[in-house]
Amino acid sequence: MGLLTQILTLPLAPVRGVGWVVERVLEAAEDEYYDPAPIHAELAALEKRLLAGEIDEETFDRREDELLDRLEEIRNFRGQPS
Repeated sequence: MGLLTQILTLPLAPVRGVGWVVERVLEAAEDEYYDPAPIHAELAALEKRLLAGEIDEETFDRREDELLDRLEEIRNFRGQPS
């Protein structure tokens, strides 16, 4: 970028800064949303609840299917094979 371009676009610097911050926030949100660790932990907790008799088999199956679908969504987002 030349000096003249920098001078002419200086008033846009705050807009570019806000754009950069929004991109970082979006990346952090995606990292958190597409993290498989909480899903694995929830699957383990769900199995413990089933074994302890806190939930029935039907509830377990329904919730397990939801969690496995979520893991599939994460794999697809990350481009990993199933």
